[in-house]
Amino acid sequence: MSKLTLKEIANHFKVSVSTVSKAINDSHEISEQLKVQIQKFAKENHYKPNKVALSLLNRSTKTIGVVIPNILNYFFIQVLYGVEQIANDRGYSIISCISNQSLEKETRTLELLSTGSVDGIIISSVATEMQFDDHVSHLKELTNNQIPLVMFDRVTNLIECDKIIVDDFEAGYKATKYFIETGCRTIAIVTPIDHSNIGRLRIEGYKKALAEKNIDFDEKLVIPIGTKDDLELIMSFLLNYKKIEGIMALDEITAVRTMSIVKSRGYHVPNDISIIGFTNGELSRYVTPALTMVSQHGKYIGETVANTLIDRIESKNKNEVHEAYGTKVVKTSLIVRESTKKL
Repeated sequence: MSKLTLKEIANHFKVSVSTVSKAINDSHEISEQLKVQIQKFAKENHYKPNKVALSLLNRSTKTIGVVIPNILNYFFIQVLYGVEQIANDRGYSIISCISNQSLEKETRTLELLSTGSVDGIIISSVATEMQFDDHVSHLKELTNNQIPLVMFDRVTNLIECDKIIVDDFEAGYKATKYFIETGCRTIAIVTPIDHSNIGRLRIEGYKKALAEKNIDFDEKLVIPIGTKDDLELIMSFLLNYKKIEGIMALDEITAVRTMSIVKSRGYHVPNDISIIGFTNGELSRYVTPALTMVSQHGKYIGETVANTLIDRIESKNKNEVHEAYGTKVVKTSLIVRESTKKL
């Protein structure tokens, strides 16, 4: 049995397809009597809305695209969860895409999403690390075509849109200050995001906290790691370089792996070496000892970006005057557990 269509319902009631669509969507523009008749007929005949057909009628897909650079980072999982919760509450679906840290893949993904499959886009963009016009041209094309766009975490000043960012400078400062207050002076950073703006901001916060306590910055204590690097070998060099009292790892998986290596070499955590990681995920709670983490409040950021984008979409659909674009800064929290000494 073929699916009942809007056109077939329209023919049955001898009205336009647009009228049927409005009735099914409970529009006040249709008389109550006709609306009830159409809705009853559609329900009795098991009508299922065709989202593509409805989008052509309403110029709305009730779908938003979400583009993230890395699915292995728990922060982005938390953001996706927050986006999905709000989207669902407000009657939207989401299409989630992963750029995998590739500018080329991000560009292709946005080209696909901008063909009418979504009403707006949320993105943490790989292109923001370059900060050049030619690298963000695919993002500018979205705004030029009046596709609502909200950026989070990895943002650029070259694009005019709403932005939600984490105070990464303060996060690096706060974590380093805690290390120092608990007696650590030789503090290393292990960073898998060495080339990103957020990584650089965390290191700048680290430098500020050191300077306040007259501790010299030693660039050899900042250890960048790539996806193909041998972390165990790199950690051996670090631990042999000088007596390390604290290690700040700039993502959760790196923090867990670092602690495992430190313990395997006979160090006690936190009596010998304290460890702080970033992103307060499930892993950090259940390792032994439980890890002290910087929480970036990913779920809240996801909720905020989703509400911001949907407000923009619905304002555009109603032809309302747009409010000025804004940047919201989200403060981090230090979740103290057993991998650091107590104050």
